[in-house]
Amino acid sequence: MKKGILSFFCLFVVRLLTAQTALEITEKVADNVLQHTSFRFIDKKSGDTFSSTKNIPVSQSVLVESDANEWYYMNGVINIGMLKLAELTNEKKYSDYSLRNFDFIFSNLEFFRKQYEEKVPESSFFQFFRLNKLDDCGAMSAALADVNILAHKKEYKDYLQRAATFITTKQTRLEDGTFVRPEPRKMTLWADDLYMSVPFLARMGKMTGDPIYFDDAIKQVKNFTQYLYDPATGLFYHCWYSDVKLNGVARWGRCNGWIMLAQTELLNNLPANHPEKKMLIKLLLKQIEGVSKWQDKTGLWHQLIDKPDSYLETSCSAMFVYSIARAVNEGWINKSYFSIAENGWKGLLTKIQPDGKVQDICIGTGIEDNIKFYYDRPTELNDLHGLGAVILAGTEMTKAEQKK
Repeated sequence: MKKGILSFFCLFVVRLLTAQTALEITEKVADNVLQHTSFRFIDKKSGDTFSSTKNIPVSQSVLVESDANEWYYMNGVINIGMLKLAELTNEKKYSDYSLRNFDFIFSNLEFFRKQYEEKVPESSFFQFFRLNKLDDCGAMSAALADVNILAHKKEYKDYLQRAATFITTKQTRLEDGTFVRPEPRKMTLWADDLYMSVPFLARMGKMTGDPIYFDDAIKQVKNFTQYLYDPATGLFYHCWYSDVKLNGVARWGRCNGWIMLAQTELLNNLPANHPEKKMLIKLLLKQIEGVSKWQDKTGLWHQLIDKPDSYLETSCSAMFVYSIARAVNEGWINKSYFSIAENGWKGLLTKIQPDGKVQDICIGTGIEDNIKFYYDRPTELNDLHGLGAVILAGTEMTKAEQKK
């Protein structure tokens, strides 16, 4: 009896959501993020909250209250999504969110810089100061570059140059120039890092007019494909171990999403007449065709894309929907591929609650050599790893609806 009631309720929610436009649903997700981002700090011992870190002793156990205000790569995707939604709707509250977010961070850096230098445990914004791998700077720098088109702040521009210098001159690479991680397993290639680098490099190319950034971004797309693409499945492996020259065990959903999203962001910023553009579109289409073979009948994709007994996962599904819809909307690929995105969006509607919270997003995930690790990775309601991708997917589906 309880199962029947639950099934009826789920069906009711899906029908309710499908009666709304893609824009209405996307704004619900974005508004929920706005509602739950506090722009405050909290003393984790006393519970006291503060709007600013001025006059707070460095020794005090103060952290950013909301993770959405932190300096994490997934927040970069959320802020880019908000800016794209603002551009689509002319709703200033979404662009103001991203502008305020970076102002909040930069206005309070000195407090956390001192905490970082004094090695205070669990200090907020630690990745901003650490800057020793792509996770620390790439995704947030891509968002900051977009924000600074509106903000025009010297301190933002200075940080962007700092991050660009790190990536181009200090980031660990293989002999052929491919980005790899120095730890935990030395010189390992992670699929995630295509997104942690390429979207920012593409923006630097567009901002400065210097071709070295586009050249590096294109090299990474080619090399990541060479090391990680599995022609037998049409999917990308999560990693490649340089010490044994073998791929890892998993064709993980979100890492495939990062790969597709990175290629889309490169094409978004590449000059229309760039000589490599056709080749890059062909690589993107190759991945689109690969993942489409594994799309579930619900329209979603699985946590392990080629393992139908793994759970249906939201963040990778949203990344695929956005990238495919964007490619069609921009005329890069034939409009016949839009049905893949359309079915994917219908699947995403089953994961979006009426209040705008999003279900079944896999939490942050490292690499492991056993497949069970990926099967067992937990999901969390409204986890930040998927919210930006859902907003991006909704903006492109809205454009498609408007074209119709």
